[in-house]
Amino acid sequence: CLKDLRTTDPRDDKKRIEEMKGGLFKDSYRWILDNSKYQQWRDDRQRPLLWIKGDPGKGKTMLLCGIIDEMSEKTKAGSLLSYFFCQATDKRTNNATAVLRGLIYLLIQQQSSLMLHVRKKYDHAGKALFEDSNAWVALREIFISILKDPSLNSTYLIIDALDECATGLPQLLDFIVQNSFISPRIKWVVSSRNWPSIMKGLNKATEGVSLCLELNEKSVSAAVTTYIRFKVAWLADQNDYDDYDTDTRDAVQRYLSLNANNTFLWVALVCQKLTDIPGWKAEKALSTFPPGLDDLYTRMLGQICHSEDAELCKGILAVVSVVNRPITLDELVSFVDLPRGSSGNYKVLTEIIGLCGSFLTLRKHTISFVHQSAKEFLVEKASKEIFPSEIKDVHYTIFSRSLQVMSKTLRRDIYSLTAPGTSIDQVELPNPDPLAAARYSCLYWVDYLLDCNISGKYNIDLKDGGSVYTFLCQSFLYWLEALSLMKSVSDGIVMIRKLENLQFRESPNLLAFIHDARRFAIYNRSVIEQAPLQSYCSALIFAPEKSIIREIFEKYIPTWIQRKPKVQAHWSAALQVFEGHSFYVTSVAFSPDDTQVVSGSRDNTVRLWDTVTGAPLQTFKGHLGSVYSVAFSGDGKQVVSGSFDRTVRLWDTVTGALLQTFEGHLNEVNSVAFSPNNTQVVSGSNDTTV
Repeated sequence: CLKDLRTTDPRDDKKRIEEMKGGLFKDSYRWILDNSKYQQWRDDRQRPLLWIKGDPGKGKTMLLCGIIDEMSEKTKAGSLLSYFFCQATDKRTNNATAVLRGLIYLLIQQQSSLMLHVRKKYDHAGKALFEDSNAWVALREIFISILKDPSLNSTYLIIDALDECATGLPQLLDFIVQNSFISPRIKWVVSSRNWPSIMKGLNKATEGVSLCLELNEKSVSAAVTTYIRFKVAWLADQNDYDDYDTDTRDAVQRYLSLNANNTFLWVALVCQKLTDIPGWKAEKALSTFPPGLDDLYTRMLGQICHSEDAELCKGILAVVSVVNRPITLDELVSFVDLPRGSSGNYKVLTEIIGLCGSFLTLRKHTISFVHQSAKEFLVEKASKEIFPSEIKDVHYTIFSRSLQVMSKTLRRDIYSLTAPGTSIDQVELPNPDPLAAARYSCLYWVDYLLDCNISGKYNIDLKDGGSVYTFLCQSFLYWLEALSLMKSVSDGIVMIRKLENLQFRESPNLLAFIHDARRFAIYNRSVIEQAPLQSYCSALIFAPEKSIIREIFEKYIPTWIQRKPKVQAHWSAALQVFEGHSFYVTSVAFSPDDTQVVSGSRDNTVRLWDTVTGAPLQTFKGHLGSVYSVAFSGDGKQVVSGSFDRTVRLWDTVTGALLQTFEGHLNEVNSVAFSPNNTQVVSGSNDTTV
């Protein structure tokens, strides 16, 4: 459960961020500990929320890192501390659902009894609880129940960079405001830029405390000055300033102080550039660093554009600007034409990333922007230099290169598991990982095809015999195996569905293949998720004789299987088979949006299913007899069930919670329904009453 809940460990994120920024310098944040508004929030139980706001580069993230370190001392006395760092460039950390997952994860790590709040729903829904379309609602309910837990110790909740929460920010703001007073034991700290939308959301917290960095200019300026002294001392040590002009140190410090405009990021970027300049050249080079982040970014980009590696660097920056998560050096090699011999040579690749003018940073072979403002500058203000034609062309490059790297990399039994029955839980990641270069491509190639093909410009790839058809005919089963190893088979089914929704006017063979691939993947999802190599065994053996997938890949059925079972010629009319009930199924119904199915059974349970992937979403337990009738509410948020136990029960489809039990019938209930406005339920019984 805890493993499925974790999308990232905020403790590791904090370490990574501090390392990227050159370490946490205590003197750069100590001022806030003496700030009157901070102390008001800390000491006043009626002030549960502190909002720290400021412009880009003002040191908000490191300020919160410092607060976290200070609050960590309180955890020794039994208090809990949970935090999360939003990062817009990473889909794992740029949404409201991820924020709640991270906060809950750290709380449970410190107080294991809180796991019960997650278990109540996880035991019914499994991993889908954290990932399906209702994950936010489910996690919100779980988090609220945790915050209300009387055994919860004093707790500090810290969220950095709300402005980088790209999905679900309004809901997250409402959640913070609505629950800031849920318990006097809980204190919140959040940070963001000075965005009106965030201000509007957080101003609803009437008892909140707002700390604006621009209004604390004197304190921030003193902190930046201290930071400058620290960085200049570090530069002097790195570049041996003392061996040259004795005034160099003073000149650098004076220039930084005059032009920093209280911006930590500007100082950090300039100092990073100065590390490559000998001490005796430093004073002359200072004038080439203009004040202001945008001007500095413009200068950095100009240097790149006039360098001999301009096309290489711009190509790298373009790719990193449009990826859905930070990519690794191995993955980058798949999308950019790099010098011969650089693939797999991490020393060379690290040097190449270093050519990109301090826009990028590298940690453990993973590439990310030095700051969100750097990405925004490139995409919004320098797009003509980075995307000389159209951004869709970069999407197409990633799509086409993805097909190439997958075709080259993927193969049968890529992890050398040998035994077809090897469980996914028994799989150990090889070193080196044969999938390293293709992981990103396996998960996102369809998205880039859709992004670049909005206008139909690249329809040639969707023709019979085109690149998509060729890849699928050669590597479809390899791709399913890889997705299983990556625990992402359901994501693959969603991608196949997306392909199916494209218009194939002149591609009957491709369309037929995709239809068959969807049936094959959905029918075998469970077994392939559990044992990756079953893609080539039971999945093929039990596929219809005329299945396109079986006909193309039948040669992969192990030779030791000499007698194959007799199967039907074609896929049956059944689109999905939902397995899980242990006795007769007596009633089923679709959700209003057709994305879910509910079923009632004589095993006394009601179950909820995902119609796209076939995955079980919820199991509603509580009836003491067979369930004879089920129905969805008009908004799909509730399910009603009638049972042999003479009761009618109302369930929450997101959390799995039992909302109501209606009693009164004297015999079994065999029919239930919602009113059109979802406010009433009607039931029919063998006791002759409605």
